[in-house]
Amino acid sequence: MRNKILHAFIALLAVSGSVLPNHANAQSVGGTIGNGEFAFGVGPMFFLGDLGGSAGKGGRFVKDVDFPLTKLAKSLYVSIYPSELFGLRLSLNHGVLEGDDAKAPDKGGAEVDRLKRNLSFRTSVLEGYIAAEVYPTVLFEQWDGLQGKLRPYGVIGVGVMKYNPKTQLNGKWVELQPLRLEGQGMEEYPDSKPYKLVQREIPMGVGAKYYLSDKAYIGFELLHRKLFTDYIDDVSSDSYIDPIYFDKYLTASQASVAKQLYYRGTYGNGSTLIDPQNLQRGNPNQKDAFFSTVFRFGIRFGGTPDPARRQLRCPVFY
Repeated sequence: MRNKILHAFIALLAVSGSVLPNHANAQSVGGTIGNGEFAFGVGPMFFLGDLGGSAGKGGRFVKDVDFPLTKLAKSLYVSIYPSELFGLRLSLNHGVLEGDDAKAPDKGGAEVDRLKRNLSFRTSVLEGYIAAEVYPTVLFEQWDGLQGKLRPYGVIGVGVMKYNPKTQLNGKWVELQPLRLEGQGMEEYPDSKPYKLVQREIPMGVGAKYYLSDKAYIGFELLHRKLFTDYIDDVSSDSYIDPIYFDKYLTASQASVAKQLYYRGTYGNGSTLIDPQNLQRGNPNQKDAFFSTVFRFGIRFGGTPDPARRQLRCPVFY
């Protein structure tokens, strides 16, 4: 499926470069406008999953963002523009996602259950993707260069992300995936499957660029990632497993740590005996996701066709 999408993007860009006016290589008042672009960006990356969240019942998108735990991410971009209408982007991003039940607001609503569940995680995220950009307002522009233009755009692509959820125990960060806290790969829990630390994704979003000159722009972008796993935070199952099975599948040292981390609840009043297997751990009905808001700065480069071809492709303004 990913190969079909990527082939479709490339075919679309090839067609656009052959049938549309090639403004990317045009000459303007400020000189030749490049058909390549290098950019960098910085902005907050927001986690959407089982752990942490805002007040009330867990929701989707901005409703459930835990702003105090949000960290800044950094991005690099290289793009090519067969025409000003279409672009093809390659991007590399690094950020941190985090969720902590204990830091959820306590307003007496549904968030109290998350507070008592008391689970937490943090993971570094390294992602790379290729995406198509579409600039619809180019169809309505009079071509006189880029300086002073505001261009909104849409973007969608395919990519991969690498992560490794951890949590703190006695002041140390512990990797969660090897501990099988939800019985992943155990025959007693056949519905709980092992998960990989490299996952595919579909980034999609919108943005806008304002050109300071024919060569440079500043911009803003909102980019959402559709994921195909519910284990970014190592929590998915709607129940807790029986901890006796840690001894069967893990080493003695791993089993000791797993028994301390699989359940960290603060239910009851200290005198009430709580059976974790009667409580809900996560929600397997919704995949995890994350999104970012990015402030970008970019520079155009390349694109120096001979004067005769440049003159045929668009007018020269003086």
